[in-house]
Amino acid sequence: MDSSQSKGLRAFLKRKNIVISARRYGIDALGAMAQGLFCSLLIGTILNTIGTQFGVGFLTAQVIIINDVPYTIGGLASFMSGPAMAVAIGYALQAPPLVLFSLVTVGYACNALGGAGGPLAVLFVAIIAAELGKAVSKETKVDILVTPIVTILVGIGAAWLIAPPIGGAADAFGQLIMRTTELQPFFMGVLVSVLVGIALTLPISSAAICSVLGLTGLAGGAAVAGCCANMVGFAVLSFRENRWGGLVSQGLGTSMLQMPNIVKNPRIWLPAILTSAITGPLATCVFHLEMNGDPINSGMGTCGLCGQLGIWTGWVNPSAKALSNGAAAIAPGAMDWAGLILISFVLPAVLCWAFGLFFRRIGWIKEGDLTLQ
Repeated sequence: MDSSQSKGLRAFLKRKNIVISARRYGIDALGAMAQGLFCSLLIGTILNTIGTQFGVGFLTAQVIIINDVPYTIGGLASFMSGPAMAVAIGYALQAPPLVLFSLVTVGYACNALGGAGGPLAVLFVAIIAAELGKAVSKETKVDILVTPIVTILVGIGAAWLIAPPIGGAADAFGQLIMRTTELQPFFMGVLVSVLVGIALTLPISSAAICSVLGLTGLAGGAAVAGCCANMVGFAVLSFRENRWGGLVSQGLGTSMLQMPNIVKNPRIWLPAILTSAITGPLATCVFHLEMNGDPINSGMGTCGLCGQLGIWTGWVNPSAKALSNGAAAIAPGAMDWAGLILISFVLPAVLCWAFGLFFRRIGWIKEGDLTLQ
């Protein structure tokens, strides 16, 4: 390709708002996918659990039957996870309306073809379909026909080709992590907790990563520990700077708010990372804390208390993914509840505060380093 063609291609991509970058695909699209998954599969799971455990009639009632399968309100929300993820990805990529609406079909087909690794398949396929749909959008006088046809055909074609192997690979890697955690709960407890906790604070989606890998069981419990270490840890660590507003926004929202401060002084991250390295193996080796709710909860931490709701859901009503991995419903005992409370709230708060106090005294963390903008 000569320089004039290269310039022409760059101009075309710019005009079409097609930005090929790690940020656009690895941060914007991945984060949006997690939101789509949250608003469908996770919310559906929560509604079903509330309905079942508290006997809420309208949440347990069958509202529709599709192919002889009855669905509740929560069941319908979960059923639409593929379209929700695809549309969310398209929205993040700033797709025009005709492309965005066409991604509903693409997301459903891809999630079904991807099996256990459906979310990862949807991420790749929705990006391909959305970008090619954007490329042809408004390029013809019959845009209302061309754009949806191209988006749907490209999306379903890509799904048919790559969704099954992507899904299989993601599922196999997730299985490897979970089996290794069962065999080496201490070392994997440290590794999973630290890495997922870091992913939660970075501008990527730990929830999407855990969902893609299908992390349940002990590995899911370690992931929850790492997320809580960062969220509750930063909330307590920065309390003197950010007071109650910061406590709530980080503790129930996201520790990602600290990323600008971490860039300025990476040492402020050490208390949370060290905390996650302790709470992870405690979760796996001492409390045997398992996340058997939907895998997305493994990467949520205390965000809206979804991590804790996921663990409770897994106790009373394990997700399909957890059941396929050998989980079973249990009646939680005192040790289970103690582990959940200590790993989620108490230990992250105490340990991160203690580490932070030490680093403040040696000058690695200074006054104002943790102030939220």
